[in-house]
Amino acid sequence: MEPYDVIYETYGKMNDDKSNIIVVCHALTGSHHAAGYYEGEHKGGWWDGFIGPGKAIDTDEFFVISTNVIGSCFGSTGPMSRRYPDQEPYRYKFPVVTIKDMVKAQRILFDRLGIHHVHAIVGGSMGGMQALQFAVQFPKFATKIIAMAATYATQPWAIAFNKVAQASILHDPEFKNGYYDPEDLHENGLSGMAVGRMAGHISFLSHYSMQKKFGREYKLTDGLFELFGKFQVESYLEYNGYNFTKWFDPLSYLYITKAINIYDLSRGFDSLEQALLNVQSETYLISFKEDMLFLSDEMKVIADKLAGRKTLQSDYFEVDSNYGHDAFLVELDKFDDYVKKALHE
Repeated sequence: MEPYDVIYETYGKMNDDKSNIIVVCHALTGSHHAAGYYEGEHKGGWWDGFIGPGKAIDTDEFFVISTNVIGSCFGSTGPMSRRYPDQEPYRYKFPVVTIKDMVKAQRILFDRLGIHHVHAIVGGSMGGMQALQFAVQFPKFATKIIAMAATYATQPWAIAFNKVAQASILHDPEFKNGYYDPEDLHENGLSGMAVGRMAGHISFLSHYSMQKKFGREYKLTDGLFELFGKFQVESYLEYNGYNFTKWFDPLSYLYITKAINIYDLSRGFDSLEQALLNVQSETYLISFKEDMLFLSDEMKVIADKLAGRKTLQSDYFEVDSNYGHDAFLVELDKFDDYVKKALHE
């Protein structure tokens, strides 16, 4: 087995008996930098509103550890990491990884750190998938599992959006069939990947949130009858799409979306019911009403199956939100009290 790295970040202080540890798992384009600010940074970690002193995950009380998944591009071993021992990037020689692999790599890290049990594992979207996978794969590792905006298996709607992104990347000449110079992309971006990311952003929002956010407002500097004049929503998609390609690696994007596509909590079992029989943690499931990417109904499937376990503490909460999938990153005030309660029950 070749050596690999898993990068992590911690917040708060671990108590003497290690009973206050919370693991936070990130989504597709997230990283280990979940909270706080780096020097010179104008934007905090991706869940900074949720993790910190006095926040839902209170670092005055809990010790939080957040890792970067393998396959990503923020320090953990991924497709553009140097391959041992020849030091050339893996590129396509990097193996297809699964959510299960990501979780196993984290579990090995925690063992190395002397962490053999945690108070809770919390995550949203792909982070929620990891939390659920932990519950099935390592049933005694966490007292509590809090998974939000996730699913028991990725459905065709989400796979279809990922296909648009994949095809857009692969057909961009500047991708060079995976043999691009990363410095060129940091400077110039990748148009195909930008198009794929635009499609992704559509799935992260909802009809209602787009209406509220943009309406039919037009760019002030564009004429309505200019062929390439833009509505505000078009400018938003372009800006976020093209900016994204300068800081996220396209091969990592392909590998991680593949992991999301093939995610199925029941893999290796005869059924989802059988997989969930492994769960021994208290389980708290959070869905969002207008999430189009991972429907509330999908989380409800897990909730209903766990509810039949008389000896297992489980709970389900549907957040009344019309924001869309990204509500778990944005509308924190709608579920932070629920998470606080779950952590202290």
